[in-house]
Amino acid sequence: MPAPRKFLVASTSLPLPLGWGWNLSLYVGMLLGLLILMMLLLWMLFKQLRNSVAKSVLQPTHRGSVRPFVNFNAKHDAETLHKAMKGFGTDEDVILMLLAARSNDQRQQIKAAYKKAYGKDLVSVLKSELGGLLESLIVALMTPPTSYDASQLHMALKGVGTDDEVLIEILASRTGEQIKEIIKVYKKEFGGKLEKDVCGDTSGHYQKLLVILLQGSREEGVDEGKIEKDAKDLYAAGEGKFGTDEEKFITILGNRSAEHLRAVFDAYRKLSGSDIEDSIKGETTGNLENLLLAVVKCAKSVPEYFAEGLYKSMRRAGTDDDTLMRIMVSRSEVDMLDIRASFKKMYGASLYSTIQEDTSGDYQKALLYLCGGND
Repeated sequence: MPAPRKFLVASTSLPLPLGWGWNLSLYVGMLLGLLILMMLLLWMLFKQLRNSVAKSVLQPTHRGSVRPFVNFNAKHDAETLHKAMKGFGTDEDVILMLLAARSNDQRQQIKAAYKKAYGKDLVSVLKSELGGLLESLIVALMTPPTSYDASQLHMALKGVGTDDEVLIEILASRTGEQIKEIIKVYKKEFGGKLEKDVCGDTSGHYQKLLVILLQGSREEGVDEGKIEKDAKDLYAAGEGKFGTDEEKFITILGNRSAEHLRAVFDAYRKLSGSDIEDSIKGETTGNLENLLLAVVKCAKSVPEYFAEGLYKSMRRAGTDDDTLMRIMVSRSEVDMLDIRASFKKMYGASLYSTIQEDTSGDYQKALLYLCGGND
């Protein structure tokens, strides 16, 4: 009989190399590692994008009326200013138009270029060529912002008497970081400690709140657990008792963040049926009252605070040019667009037209350039 045929049967399993189980674990581990790394990178990118969007929404990149000049050339600007002041007479229009259309950083570059080209200090030359309110305004524009604040505080404190309006305006409205920089520049330029000078010119609860603000160390964010308690403590310190616990007002208003304070003010209104400003007006007087109100207003809206300051500077008997000039210069690159909008909303007239009605000449032109437009 013929030998039976041999058939090859296909196996459902293939022979595996030695260490196959270990290799598979390695491959799976590598894939999982790559997946985790990719997820981590995606999460970091998402977080960065979210922060960028939040920052652009909450802190717009530029709300000033004065922006850095496009195609800026410091040497060319220095030559233009030199020609405007050369020979007989001075072309004020060229000076104010040019400087009001440059950012402060660009003005510092022009100053350096002028010194290099002509061997003179530009600010000193401008002082010799200009006069009156226009001179004061142009010199203010040529001063770096922090130095300007420091000089305003120094002038408010030196000599007989104290300009409390300046102290209140600057210390209530500036951020913690700005205040810390002001303190450094003040010491460098005037050789003294700002806190010491403030304490030498003020007293009582007013002084205590100023000193707290000078620390520049407000709490951050909103503490949900403190909102109701702070509102109740403020009510108990004022309307809810005979007499006033000023310390409680100072501690809460001087240390909490602006966001937290806004939540506290809402809770206070629900609790007492009135605004916190009404309580402050009824419980305090003088400089302490003015400072507390400034802190509250700045916590609610810095642009509205400055819109009110500008309105008062021009709608009282006579014009308070010092305040008008100080606000227009210091806020021109910060939030002048928001101040203009607040001014129109609060008073039914544009800031631009109000400046036109209350000022004149080249000084008026310069202020209008800083205003940036008619709403």
